[in-house]
Amino acid sequence: MNQLSDRLNRLSPSATLAMSQKSSELKAQGIDVINLSVGEPDFDTPDYIKEAAKKAIDENYSRYSPVPGYPALRNAIVAKLKNENNLDYTPAQILCSNGAKQSVCNTIMALVNEGDEVIIPAPYWVSYPQMVKLADGEPVIVEATFEQNFKITPEQLEAAITPKTRMLILCSPSNPTGSVYSKAELEGLANVIKKHPDMYVLADEIYEHINYVGKHESIAQFPGMKEQSIIINGVSKAYAMTGWRIGYMAAPEWIVKGCNKLQGQYTSGPCSVSQKAATIAYTASQECVEDMRKAFERRRDLIVSLVREIPGLEVNVPDGAFYVFPKCKSYLGKTDGERVIKDTNDFAMYLLEVGHVATVGGDAFGDPECFRMSYATSDDNIREAMRRIKECCAKLK
Repeated sequence: MNQLSDRLNRLSPSATLAMSQKSSELKAQGIDVINLSVGEPDFDTPDYIKEAAKKAIDENYSRYSPVPGYPALRNAIVAKLKNENNLDYTPAQILCSNGAKQSVCNTIMALVNEGDEVIIPAPYWVSYPQMVKLADGEPVIVEATFEQNFKITPEQLEAAITPKTRMLILCSPSNPTGSVYSKAELEGLANVIKKHPDMYVLADEIYEHINYVGKHESIAQFPGMKEQSIIINGVSKAYAMTGWRIGYMAAPEWIVKGCNKLQGQYTSGPCSVSQKAATIAYTASQECVEDMRKAFERRRDLIVSLVREIPGLEVNVPDGAFYVFPKCKSYLGKTDGERVIKDTNDFAMYLLEVGHVATVGGDAFGDPECFRMSYATSDDNIREAMRRIKECCAKLK
């Protein structure tokens, strides 16, 4: 009997990876697809970081690394948190993993018991609820609407908390919306969390440096919050190092120890060469980070202006990350004469198969009215993609 475990059968496949796969299949057939579905910078990793990796290979960094990461990398992360975020951590409070995705999953697996509730604002990154299910927890979805710029309020958070609440997952800047919580907004949420000492906030800050409104704010900065916060970050987005797979958590030492025990059993330490490259990323000049941020900001302005020229789509101006999350509700129920657009997944599939532009329907992110586009691509691709989408939308009546 070919029977997968109940645990696995509870999970949904990643919609973002599925759309990326579908677009790759069409490309393989010779179709010119513009892929706006993947959350990945289109820049190359800076040369000085690549040189550090080559040097590490020559110096035979080819053996198992310590489970929590090399001391040099953890020290670099401690310095980064102090210099950029004014947060005081020790190396014992840092755990490096195979990408921030593993850091998120480590945290959930280490803290969530069967039946524990985890509050997840929607729209959310597709993997959060699935990871909670993997830990036998219960995702509690709190809706943050287009009208409130996709950010939950302290009142919404308080209303969602029950005696079973174990964690809030907060992503700022946000995937999929690009929304950024201000210092005042975070303080409002922190004041609610502090009333519940057995509750933790998993602060996913992987898009920290792709921010168009000034300084990044961390929820761990408020008095008493460091003890209830797990900060997740990594090199993937800021340094265009997605494939190097280096992320980290900064958390109370007892949580780090627990995650270290978990990681020691199922992956051990992250790639030795990648760690040496990441150490240089954090300790050398940060000029490349600002150069990429400026490029993303220019593209943000371009794509927002072009989306606003498409009748029936509404879009807010994202303050960070490299996504727009337009509302396409007006097209649901419409038809081009051959197919009916029943939901946002249908809309995304229509744009892919008819317009040859890969996007991701909002249903996958917990929003049945919007869809996600990544603008981590060239200006020319953005212009051509929006032209195709405009043409596709005009066929829907």
